[in-house]
Amino acid sequence: MHLTVSAERSLPCTPEVAYALSTDPDRFPSFFTGFGPIPALSGIRLHAPLAVGSTRRVHSTDGTVLTERVTELDPPVRHAYTLTGFRPPMLWLVSQGRAIWTFTGHEFGSRVRWDYQFTVAKRGLSPLAALVIHVFMRRAMHRCLKNMARSLSHGAG
Repeated sequence: MHLTVSAERSLPCTPEVAYALSTDPDRFPSFFTGFGPIPALSGIRLHAPLAVGSTRRVHSTDGTVLTERVTELDPPVRHAYTLTGFRPPMLWLVSQGRAIWTFTGHEFGSRVRWDYQFTVAKRGLSPLAALVIHVFMRRAMHRCLKNMARSLSHGAG
């Protein structure tokens, strides 16, 4: 069973700039501030230059270290990755996530869409997993995109 969640926002920049922000291991953690039981990010460490098949270690403020494996890289249109390494209690709910970011230009900047598909770990806990993903993860994703927009409106992009 899978749970899908999406967030979408217009950013006042080109798709190239939006793409760069979303893949920047130094800046992106400051945008993902979490929400409720979804922790903020404290850092991202690349194991190799960003490429299909490369991995990143994603450090959360709760001490969890997740692994992202890049599955698609098409600058500045799309990038995707799988997320693994959850620890309890999140591990009891989901076993992995697959994220897809897409970027399209428009007259005022770019439209960013971020989709996540999570694999439910235990069918019996799927109602709780749905609550966490559809309420808290969705809010964390929207907050992240809002923080990216805010950084651009302050001239930091």
